Amino acid sequence: MRRLLYSLPVALFVVLAAYFGVALFSGRDPHAIPSPLVSEPTPSFELTGLDAAAFSQDALKGQVTLVNFFASWCLPCRAEHPLLMRLAEQEHVPIYGIAYKDKRADTERFVAGLGSPYRRIGLDEQGRVGVDFGITGVPETFVIDKAGRIRRHYGAPLTADQVRNDLLPLIRELTRG
Repeated sequence: MRRLLYSLPVALFVVLAAYFGVALFSGRDPHAIPSPLVSEPTPSFELTGLDAAAFSQDALKGQVTLVNFFASWCLPCRAEHPLLMRLAEQEHVPIYGIAYKDKRADTERFVAGLGSPYRRIGLDEQGRVGVDFGITGVPETFVIDKAGRIRRHYGAPLTADQVRNDLLPLIRELTRG
């Protein structure tokens, strides 16, 4: 009985070490937050665009696009911005922006100062569209296929490695298919 009591903590340690070892070396991104909307249609929305025209999910259909939630007050958004500019200018990826919980004037200053990779920018000042997309913060990016379905979600700033190894191959595959 005493031997069993001493063996129990050792067995528990071995089980936990194995679990964490598998999790650590599985190749999965520990920061990835899976979105329940992947493979679902883009949530219905209608926003006022930065150009004052209406902007809705209908603009996203018919081509593979990115929807990037950002804000002028978000430092990681500023860090991600040059990567989005390269995607739009060099790779010709159609990117649509949604300014999350941001004021029109602040969004205008943001894109005036850094440039705009976006074909259109919708103003989600109250954050309702962000809630419908299930975002947990900014920046977050969604890949939308030609039919208007969400195919991938990036819940953190995009990195050059993600763009090269995951995003661009996915866009090419979806564009061909």
